[in-house]
This record gives sequence, C-alpha cells and structure tokens, in this order.
Amino acid sequence: MATAVAASPAQSRKTETYTDTKRRDDVRGLNIAAARAVADAVRTSLGPRGMDKMISSGDQAQEVIITNDGATILSRMSLLQPAARMLAELSRSQDAAAGDGTTTVVVLAGSLLRRAQSLLSAGAHPTAAADALHRLATRAVEILHAMAIPIELSDRHSLVKSASTALNSKVVSQYSSLLSPLAVDAALSVVDPAHPDLLDLRDIRVVKKLGGTVDDTELIRGLIFDKKASHSAGGLTRVENAKIAVIQFQVSPPKTDIEQSVIVSDYAQMDRILREERNYILGMVKKIKASGCNVLLIQKSILRDAVTDLSLHYLAKAKILVVKDVERDEIEFITKTLNCLPIANIEHFCQDKLGYADLVEEVSVGDSKIVKITGIKNMGRTTTVLVRGSNQLVIDEAERSLHDALCVIRCLVNTRFLIAGGGAPEIEMSMQLAAWAKELQGMESYCIKEFAEALEVIPYTLAENAGLNPISIVTELRNRHAKGEKNAGINVRKGEITNILEENVVQPLLVSTSAITLASECVRMILKIDDIVTVR
Repeated sequence: MATAVAASPAQSRKTETYTDTKRRDDVRGLNIAAARAVADAVRTSLGPRGMDKMISSGDQAQEVIITNDGATILSRMSLLQPAARMLAELSRSQDAAAGDGTTTVVVLAGSLLRRAQSLLSAGAHPTAAADALHRLATRAVEILHAMAIPIELSDRHSLVKSASTALNSKVVSQYSSLLSPLAVDAALSVVDPAHPDLLDLRDIRVVKKLGGTVDDTELIRGLIFDKKASHSAGGLTRVENAKIAVIQFQVSPPKTDIEQSVIVSDYAQMDRILREERNYILGMVKKIKASGCNVLLIQKSILRDAVTDLSLHYLAKAKILVVKDVERDEIEFITKTLNCLPIANIEHFCQDKLGYADLVEEVSVGDSKIVKITGIKNMGRTTTVLVRGSNQLVIDEAERSLHDALCVIRCLVNTRFLIAGGGAPEIEMSMQLAAWAKELQGMESYCIKEFAEALEVIPYTLAENAGLNPISIVTELRNRHAKGEKNAGINVRKGEITNILEENVVQPLLVSTSAITLASECVRMILKIDDIVTVR
C-alpha cells in the first residue's frame, strides 16, 4: 500500500505536461498591437492619393511640418513602446537603403504582423512562422527579379519616369514635371565615370531660399552661398576672372590663449597697440593680394572674430570680394567644387591653392541676396540646387521630395533595373507565393499562404486612399494577373486597372526588394520576442 502511494507523485510528474505560456503570449500580443498601431497611423499616407500629416512639436518652438513621407513622420513621433520604435527604425533603414518606399515598408510590416497574430492564435509556433517568413522573403525577391526590366543610365526618359513616380505621392506632386528632370540631371552630373555604380548624394548641395514658388527652383553648375558679400568699407559685389581662396585662419588681431586682461595706462601705449594691429592685418592683406587672390571665402571662427572692420576695410581697398562665416561642414564641398585647397595659415598662402572661376557676383533672390560662383575652371563633380517656395513648409517639403527623387536615381545607379508600380509587383508576388505554398507541406505551407495574402495590403491601401472600392479593385487585379498580365496595376487617376508600364508608373527594383526584405526581418524579430525584461 505504501509503495503504491509513494509511486503516485512520480507518475503525476511524468504525465504533467501543462506549462503556463500566458505571459509570453501577452508580451507577443502587446508588441504586435503596438507595432500595428504605428503601421495604421501612416497607412493613410500611402500612394499618390495618400493624405498628409501635420506634425506639431510640443515644445516652445512650436515647429510645424506638413509631409506624407513615412520616415519623416515616424522620426518625429515620440514612441515609448520598444516594438513601436522598431518600426520607426525600420522606416529609417529603408530610407538609408533605398530612399523611397518608407511608408510601404511599415504598412507591409503591419500587415505581416496581423497575419502572424492570426497564425499564433491558430496554434502555430512563433519560430515556425518566423522561418516560413524568411523563406517567403527569399522567394519574393526572386519573383521581383524575374519581373524587373533592365535599363541603362543613358536612357534619360526612364530615369525621369521613375523620379516622377516617387514625386507623385508628395505634397509638391504638381511640380514633378520640373523636379524630376532636375533631379536626374543633378544626379547624373556627379556620377564619376571611373566608378559608374556609385552616386554620393553629399556631392549634391541643396540651398533653400524663401520667396517665389517651387517653379523657380533651379540647378546651378557652380556654387551658391546663402549670404551676401561683405559690404563694409565699400566691399566689391562682382568680380570677373575670379581667383578664389578658401581660408581657415582669422584675418584679425591675435588673442592670448588664456582669458586675461591687458591694462593700458597711457595714450602712447594705446597708439602703439593700434599701430601693431594695423601693421599685422596690413601684412596679411598684402600677402593675400600678392598671390593674385581677388575673392576670399572665410570659415566661421569660434575662438575669435574671423574678420574685423579694419581687416574688411583693407580687403575692400585691395579690391578683394569677401564672403565671411562659411560653415565648417561646407568647406569640403566648396574645395571639391572649386578644385582648390583650404588654407589653414597665412604662411601657406600661395597661388597653387587657389580656385578659378569666370564670375563671382552677388544677386538678389526674393527679398534677400546670395553670392553665386559660375564658370568654375576644372570644376569637381558636384552640383547645387536652389530650392524656392512661398513659405518655409513648402520649401522643406520640396527639399524632402527632391531628396527622395535623388535617392531613386541612386537606386538605379546601384541596381539598374526598373519594376512596375501601382501594386502590380505585390499582387504578382502574392499569387505566385500562394501557388508555391500549395506545393509545400505541413505548417510551413499554411504560414506561407497566410503571409502571401498579407502582401495584398499595398494594392488594397492604394485603392482605399484613392477613394475606390478596394475589394472590387483587388479582385479585378487578381483576375488580370491570373490571365498573365504581370504589369497590370491600379491607375488611381482613371480609377481602374491598366497596364501600369504604359502609364509610366515605374520604380527601382531596389525599393521593392529592400522593402520586402527589411519588413520580413523586422516582423521575424518581433515574433521571436517572448518577454520584456526591464533593468534599472
């Protein structure tokens, strides 16, 4: 009897299989809900008919931004939940990798999470769902590559079409006919023939100037300074056959290294100090003039005044045009453009370090003035875009839109393939992946079928934001793709399904492949989190 009683706890331990997974499910559900809330917040901004968001900062500055760029919206959101922050970082990653599709990638991640939640509630294990998603992403990229159309950089028309598609969903979409060719010309002018697959956007400088409209935006083969030339003591405002020096030292009397006071007791000593200062500055100006320099760009100084009234007076007498307070981070761009060297000390001032240009002049733009350098000899591979607008909100959005268009060109320089837009690739991927899922077996087949349906969120949202009936549009789109029309997509202007390539709605392959890869990676990461541990 005793042995039977003793055996019963051991037997119960062997047969006991219940483990409490409620906390894990709660944490996972919480993360998915937070991430989906972020995706739903930007979902209405997707596509050419997407809505704009007005972002108002709560601090004293009361800064207001109007945009529908996913990366900008999410970067300004104050997100506290870690999984929600992951979606903001996902958008930033897409911005860095492709520059466009920042809203698409977040909406796609939100839809995949919704399907993942239904799989988990049906009893699928998170690891099985994550592994299936990884296989799906790899297969989806292969499908996109099969749909892609190769292009050459010499095909300017195709580049302009893809830049226009990126701009059509922006606030400044009505100016896409001006900004698209401008972005293409700016990008192609800085591509180095020695490295034809590299495009550094730091070689394109955007200068914003209030006044006029976005129509007045122009591409300048040269340099622009958003400041006027120094007018002290009758300084010059126009110089032809300019010899330009970029200096990083101060044309002003020297100071002691430590903070101290010098007490002057009589006038003779004061006169001597002033005379020494005058001779010191005069000596510097004579050296500058002796090199043949007639335009001086002076870097902003934090230690002491870069120039004084006295030095400006002598420079004006020497017929030297002066632009002061040039920012430190602009020096590299300026020297690359002028093909000259920055001069750090007056002793190193020589003719070899100068840049040459046909004309340096001060011109009026709106109600202020800028300095323009044109006709630069042996100009480096850089370019400048002057963005105009009637108010600061429009100028900021025009700059962001131009950046997106430039990023699209950069994608095409890196990966020279185009793909149809308008939801066509997503529907094609969804249908091919659903067919592939039928060939697989077990849980993996079920997971891939669910995730394949999640890709339909892009055409569904495009139709919804355009005020169309999303269910009938997506059904018709499926029907057309089933008949073999790979490039059938949603034409939001006509409100119907058309061959989207004939409508010139194209985007770089890199945007789509990057979106699907990054979204699946982020969703897999969220699925694998089963606990949140807070540490002090």
